Amino acid sequence: MAREHVVARTSDIPEGSHRIVRVGQREIGVFNMGGSWHAIPNLCPHQRGPLCEGATSGTVDYGPHTDWKLDWIHEGEIVTCPWHALEWHVPSGRCLAFPDIRLRKFPTRVDGDEVRVTL
Repeated sequence: MAREHVVARTSDIPEGSHRIVRVGQREIGVFNMGGSWHAIPNLCPHQRGPLCEGATSGTVDYGPHTDWKLDWIHEGEIVTCPWHALEWHVPSGRCLAFPDIRLRKFPTRVDGDEVRVTL
């Protein structure tokens, strides 16, 4: 049965940062992206690496939609797995290299100054 857990205070995770928290037997990354809150497993599906220990940034994109010119996208929304550099778009949970692979996302909300995640 899903339960809501207080995982941090809003002041613990300033805008543009994230924190790894433990809830029961699970580690999750809690991200504050421009005031939008997201929570994902601290586990890269590739080889079970500690995904949320990676850096957040944007990424480079190109293709016919950019007239084949490099374009910087998703600033501050990409976490890169520190083991093998797979990039993940946190707001959608989508892997950039393998778009059919998505991370589980946990419902997250702010209540006063508490960040709450439902697992």
